[in-house]
Amino acid sequence: MAKLFRITTVPLSLQKLISGQLPYMRSKGFEPLMISADGPEAVAVVKEQACEHVLVPMTRKVTPLQDLRSLWDFYRLCRKHKPEIIHSHTPKAGIIGMLGGMLAGVPVRLHTVAGLPLMETTGLTRRILNAVEKLTYTCATKVYPNSTVLKDFILENGFCGPDKVKVIGNGSSNGINTAFFNVEDLDFGKLQELKHELGIQADDFVFVFIGRLVKDKGIRELVTVFKSLQGKYKHIKLLLVGPLEQDLDPLPTETLQEIEQNPAILSVGFQNEVRPYLAISHALAFPSYREGFPNVPMQAGCFELPSIVTDINGCNEIVVEGENGLIIPPKNVHKLQKAMELLVTDKALYDHLKSNARRMIVERYDQRHFWELLYQEYLEHLNKHELAIPKFS
Repeated sequence: MAKLFRITTVPLSLQKLISGQLPYMRSKGFEPLMISADGPEAVAVVKEQACEHVLVPMTRKVTPLQDLRSLWDFYRLCRKHKPEIIHSHTPKAGIIGMLGGMLAGVPVRLHTVAGLPLMETTGLTRRILNAVEKLTYTCATKVYPNSTVLKDFILENGFCGPDKVKVIGNGSSNGINTAFFNVEDLDFGKLQELKHELGIQADDFVFVFIGRLVKDKGIRELVTVFKSLQGKYKHIKLLLVGPLEQDLDPLPTETLQEIEQNPAILSVGFQNEVRPYLAISHALAFPSYREGFPNVPMQAGCFELPSIVTDINGCNEIVVEGENGLIIPPKNVHKLQKAMELLVTDKALYDHLKSNARRMIVERYDQRHFWELLYQEYLEHLNKHELAIPKFS
């Protein structure tokens, strides 16, 4: 069996970014191994992916001494297992995986780009991150931006040449399991219980946000707009599903206070199972500053939710203006307020967007189709390097 390393910085990324991929690749004859730093999801991801998990300490911050140790540990792991393919995700795992794999002589080194934190940085930090990104791509044999807009950004900034980059299918890092994200699979009675627990009334209009509660996700603008709309529309609620992360990208104090004190803002923290929260909502509000190719708008679409997204990478490919959602400029409170108000007041528009939402996701981003395209990429690289092709199990 061909050995396949999949490396991310933290185990949550193994769980969320490539869910289901490794059992599929094992069925195609690969021997996958997961690599990441330790984290609370480490045990669960082994069970979910049915795959061994090896810990290599990594941080999401710039930590040169720790990074050198991580590089050494990963290099030794490559020398021990001699994988045919390394496939990395996330920036820190990308430089560790691609540089370590090149130094260890791993023939196929693939890196998926699913968002670039450097887009929101300036000055010396931006120059450092640019240099790391270029080095990552130099060490990779192929780079997979998960959207066309991200591919254009990579080329415009000279991170690598056009021959090295490719978008798989219509984009995404993993597609979406459209059968799993389906309201018909959920218990109606339990959904009613959840609405009762949260205090959601039958005539409420619920905007949902799913993701980390940080500044770069547009939470400050979202809370500001919601508070403003509340005075006019008493039946709206804002459902926030995701962890509060105040260490890397903190929210201002006034935003935190509004989330805590406003009874119509329902903050439920991180939820491993997001489907019930999508099922009891009416529209997705996702005013992020930057993304790779986000899963949340695809998940929301599968639940027939119109989406309000910003005109940024990934979001503006999943959502087509006026067809399955509305697209607004990032960091624009006025446009966000106008879009949210439209969905509350214009029933004809809302019904039109809702009617297209699921169909447009199923047609373009079904997960198993994406997995097959990725498998074909693996085979192409193995053939190019004259390596043995794995046989189906």
